[in-house]
Amino acid sequence: MVWALLLAVNRRFDEGRIAARSNGARLRTMTITLSRLALFACLAALTASLAAQRAPATTVATAEVPMAGDAPLKALYDGYANWTAKEYGSIWGDDGDAEQAGYLPRADAANELRRAAHRADLLKQLNAIPVDSLSPAERINAAVLRTELENQIASAKFRTWEMPVNSDSNFWTYLDERGPLDNVNAYERYIARMRDLPRFFGEEIIEMRNGLKRGFTPPQVTLQGRESSIANFTVAPDQNAFFKAFETMPATMPVADQERLRGEGKAAIEQAVIPAYAKLLVFWTREYVPGARKSLAARDLPDGDAFYRAQVREYVTLDTSPEDIHQIGLSEVARIGAAMEKVKGEAGFAGSMAEFLKFLKSDPQFIAKTPDELLGVSSYVAKRVDGRLADYFAVLPRRRFTIIPVPDALAPFYTAGRGGLSSCQMNTYNLPSRQLYNIPALTMHECAPGHSFQAALAEEGQSLPRFRQRLYFSGYGEGWGLYTEYLGNEMGIYRTPYEKFGQLSYEMWRAARLVIDTGVHRYGWSRQQAVDYLSNHTALSAHEVGTEVDRYISWPGQALSYKLGLMTILRLRAEAERELGPKFDIKKFHSTILGLGAVPLPVLESEVRRSIAERKAQ
Repeated sequence: MVWALLLAVNRRFDEGRIAARSNGARLRTMTITLSRLALFACLAALTASLAAQRAPATTVATAEVPMAGDAPLKALYDGYANWTAKEYGSIWGDDGDAEQAGYLPRADAANELRRAAHRADLLKQLNAIPVDSLSPAERINAAVLRTELENQIASAKFRTWEMPVNSDSNFWTYLDERGPLDNVNAYERYIARMRDLPRFFGEEIIEMRNGLKRGFTPPQVTLQGRESSIANFTVAPDQNAFFKAFETMPATMPVADQERLRGEGKAAIEQAVIPAYAKLLVFWTREYVPGARKSLAARDLPDGDAFYRAQVREYVTLDTSPEDIHQIGLSEVARIGAAMEKVKGEAGFAGSMAEFLKFLKSDPQFIAKTPDELLGVSSYVAKRVDGRLADYFAVLPRRRFTIIPVPDALAPFYTAGRGGLSSCQMNTYNLPSRQLYNIPALTMHECAPGHSFQAALAEEGQSLPRFRQRLYFSGYGEGWGLYTEYLGNEMGIYRTPYEKFGQLSYEMWRAARLVIDTGVHRYGWSRQQAVDYLSNHTALSAHEVGTEVDRYISWPGQALSYKLGLMTILRLRAEAERELGPKFDIKKFHSTILGLGAVPLPVLESEVRRSIAERKAQ
């Protein structure tokens, strides 16, 4: 859905896996092309040399004899990486990394259809390469490319570009640069992108109108209040977020260049940025939101049942039906509920679970008094995690990350946190809704050893081909993030029954998603049913429940990936422990998973089992 959001996020990934919450195939296409984006999150990839030296169990590190199909496949996916970079506004820098170009992508239907046709041709070429002509590592690359192309082609059949927004993500935020750029060329490209905004927004508006005509929009109820994220960019140049990059410029740049670029940037904001956002704001408030559909379920969209099943397949990367997922969710909710009852007893609370949840959501001891207090709790958790990482991971990233608040323009309707390469974000808006006992699990997931940790390993690794280094499969990536929350139990991160309950509440949150997402989109639940279900089963605040439910309603299928990804990883770990017995090494298990990089869950399963077999044979 939201290619455009990701296009402008190249440097934005440093501030959080902010773009990883856009819809489907359009999102993942952009993750290939951007320098540091792999969202929202990005997945870890280790270099072959690092893996060989420090993590010998990593399955992709073994030297292999090239086979006949390797060279044709490599030419195919290298060409795909270059094509996607050009299509979506990236250029390759001197260091081999991607940088944002001086233009934004074409967002019109003709170009979208052209891209779909090109991917179909690439898929035909890929399928013509016999699998048995590929070396083991290239078979993984082929499987990843095939899944990516198939998802993109399937998405194009539903014309998802006509709905480039949801309650969580859109194409107009994160186009601004919030800090200094590296050099004159980077500033000139930034100014050129600002000048390109009217054309880009105009194309998006045309396609959104086409979506309106056929009822292909997010539900109206999930779009309320989002106009503030547009209006924030209509203020005067000196106060505009687009000007932030010009306030402090690198001292290495000549003063004359700084003055020239600052003047050109201010002019671009005044002449292009503000008018583009003002026009979008009028369209959004007067036309799009009033005309958005009143129904909730994806099945109510044009060809809705097929669309929903395609979304499920894309995000989960498993051939699991919505009906089966619903039942899995109900079973997991019951299992986790029993564990939560046990922890409630450990906390010494004598009342019912409903009373305990009310206590947890309202007692002042669990509420930060200032944003810095919440950020401080997260920061201390991250440092305690630092002390245990070497016990669970053979390879640690060199890059450090910081913890920052979610930007004000997004915070009111944004999720609790997002993890990114150089920073992970914690939402400090409405502090009474951000209970502190949840922060340890959230920090594990978003920062380390979750998404920031993954992203740093991915950046530092060079073993994966270019098309995979920024690729994101939600089942794998979010499954890993949720697994790290579970891992906090073994690492001793949760020190009180309340923090342990927070971890269980977060796992229950992801299990309840299975029930709610399928309940709404397959079985026709109302929004209130979804709100009540999430409120009654988790310790999430009323504010978080509302924003989360709107996210599930407006972004069908994505929320399913977390729990199903976790269950896959836990099942594989149990299998490895059972098969290897005393040979099982948690560091090597983690290296195997992280060393694969972003893969569909079936590829993860087959490669972990291959690693188990190799270990047994040693």
